[in-house]
Amino acid sequence: MLAMSGIVKRYGDNRVLRGVSLTVARGETVVVIGPSGSGKTTLLRCVNLLEDYQEGTVAVDGAPVGYALDRAGRRQRMSERDIAAAREQIGIVFQSYNLFPHMTVLENIVAAPVRVRGVPRARAEQRARDLLAMVGLSDKADAYPVRLSGGQQQRVAIARALAMDPKIMLFDEVTSALDPELVGEVLAAMQQLARDGMTMIVVTHEMSFARDVADRIVFMDGGVIVEEGPPEQIFGAPRTERVRQFLKRYNERYRL
Repeated sequence: MLAMSGIVKRYGDNRVLRGVSLTVARGETVVVIGPSGSGKTTLLRCVNLLEDYQEGTVAVDGAPVGYALDRAGRRQRMSERDIAAAREQIGIVFQSYNLFPHMTVLENIVAAPVRVRGVPRARAEQRARDLLAMVGLSDKADAYPVRLSGGQQQRVAIARALAMDPKIMLFDEVTSALDPELVGEVLAAMQQLARDGMTMIVVTHEMSFARDVADRIVFMDGGVIVEEGPPEQIFGAPRTERVRQFLKRYNERYRL
């Protein structure tokens, strides 16, 4: 479903991503972990060109996003119209909820399908109500964001992203701004998506979620992928000393 090849991202002389390549299979949940500043969020934002990058290519379901290769193999930036169309296939949820405060929950969810894709409003509203039921918020359709807890707002943000029927979902530290008691309800919604077969890339510091939900874990540090593998390998028998040191405190806590 996703193929990233040789992604290089620079800010001036600072190379944040150093030739990263990553593939994600259809229906796979890949969790990206690593220390702060390792390039995790930047990598995620390169998938739909929220961050431009200087080298490499990205493709979702075989279709290029942002850049394509011409017949001579040279990398060419796509038109803004084509980039916008490609982005419609990619859902993303951020740390901040970014809900429109002047719109109800239902209006927040139906806005993009109606305005961007031209979905009939009645059909968009039914889909929105189905999504609210999925994230456990059926009774909040007419509420305004200010009346919701942080966990509820984040679940609305997930429903809003799903309303565009994306082929892949990206989650960028979606629980980091929440009070601890609200984290579980958001992770439960993401677990349900994984069970339903949604293709997902999740950047998180929630190691328990990574261990329990991921099909594959990717560890990043210094702008490169240091190690990747199934959770039982990464948490139980990591191959590199860097990963062992990163997970030492977590593994001692849970006696893994």
